[in-house]
Amino acid sequence: MKLNDKAKTVSGNRESGPAPLRSSGSIGADIRALRRSRGWTLSDLAERLDRSVGWLSQVERGQSEPALADIRGVAAMFDLPVSFFFSQSPDTAEASYVVRADSRRTMTDEGKGLVESLLSPDLGGAFEIVHSVFAAGARCPEPFVRQTEEAGYVIEGSLTLIIDGERLVLNQGDSFRFAGETVSWVNEGDVPAALIWVIAPPVY
Repeated sequence: MKLNDKAKTVSGNRESGPAPLRSSGSIGADIRALRRSRGWTLSDLAERLDRSVGWLSQVERGQSEPALADIRGVAAMFDLPVSFFFSQSPDTAEASYVVRADSRRTMTDEGKGLVESLLSPDLGGAFEIVHSVFAAGARCPEPFVRQTEEAGYVIEGSLTLIIDGERLVLNQGDSFRFAGETVSWVNEGDVPAALIWVIAPPVY
């Protein structure tokens, strides 16, 4: 069954009722950006999804619509909730430029201590803007290194960044930037920390 056969609302990995769906072109562009962020070829991702290269190429170009099972597979592959590929508002002329506050797409879930929402209209640009909320006591499971340049601004609360072993406590109003270093984080405060995070190129 194709996604447009029956509209669904997806919260995390649960389907709970009718809801609008992102267009095939938008879904395809996001899949392409996700694939490229991992340095994978069409063949690499097609093999992981047990699909043909031709099918994946058509999906990425918006010429073919993936089935819900395919969307689930892609979401699991990139550790995203299925809801990421659904929209809270219909496709309109402004959708390529504007993300309304009630239409943000969530990329991670609260159960991990980190909730991230995409502020960019899609993943097709040179960078992405993310709204990140780190729960009190939450910490990065393990240090990470990304081939990106990243910057951020603390809206509220505080967050400790560990960059190449150096602990940096960031409070409300502080900002930061790093590129290619080994990074980890922890919220050592008693309240959630909210940040605006800019990542180039997109990784989600």
